[in-house]
Amino acid sequence: MKKVFIIAEIGINHNGNLDIAKKLINTAAAAGCDAVKFQKRNPDLCVPEKEKNIKRVTPWGNISYIDYKHKIEFGREEYDEIDRYCYTQGIQWTASPWDLDSVEFLSKYDLPFIKIASASLTDKELLKECVARFPKVIMSTGMSTNKQIADAVKILNRYKDLYSKKERFGLLHCNSSYPAPLEDLNLSTIKTLAKKYPDYDIGYSGHELTLGTTVASVLLGASIIERHVTIDRNMWGTDQSCSVTPWGLFKLVSGIRELEKAYGDGKIKVTKKEKEVLAKLRKV
Repeated sequence: MKKVFIIAEIGINHNGNLDIAKKLINTAAAAGCDAVKFQKRNPDLCVPEKEKNIKRVTPWGNISYIDYKHKIEFGREEYDEIDRYCYTQGIQWTASPWDLDSVEFLSKYDLPFIKIASASLTDKELLKECVARFPKVIMSTGMSTNKQIADAVKILNRYKDLYSKKERFGLLHCNSSYPAPLEDLNLSTIKTLAKKYPDYDIGYSGHELTLGTTVASVLLGASIIERHVTIDRNMWGTDQSCSVTPWGLFKLVSGIRELEKAYGDGKIKVTKKEKEVLAKLRKV
């Protein structure tokens, strides 16, 4: 079994606090994750005009939605520190850009890959810019039809001659409900994507409350796993409740690594340890 690449999605669970972001980076590194991921937006571009001035109760008081979105957004100074800090902790980092300004912003860093959120799968201009600027593109497929996924893949495939597709592209099955009901996960879609796109790394981005389903996705062929992580599910924020706690992240990563070790090659054989038992117990 190929070693699973595990991404801890910090997203906006830091609530604009760099110290919280560092704690989550520490947790992901200690748990054995391969990368942490953030989300990058230019709120002036991403927030619809009709929603910008709607008042919202936040930890910073009753403020407009656009002001709230700016409060939780990291800028150059914070990302420079994240870049430095992840290096010292021995873990990779990346982000999901939600607009072209953010693609430009993130392209200034030496990121190992860029992650396209499910919401951006149909944003053709954003896809084109990401695949042109970053060494690898991983895309979630939540809320998407067969045709929408195929159209996005078609855009990626225009660049297939630059590198092998296996090195450049990944698709993550995803249900974009927060949290996602177990009966809606449809994990068998991982096999469907693997059959339909054999040249792509196929994975799973989970928003369910359980851990076992995410581990099980590896048995179905997921070679990339992404889960949101939080300090505390009771923290303020839209993504906290469907995120895994530090203890949960340790348990999830250990479960995946144990499965990798136990998977084997499927050949029926008597192991070395079994032979020792065989000599004692089998008489005939």
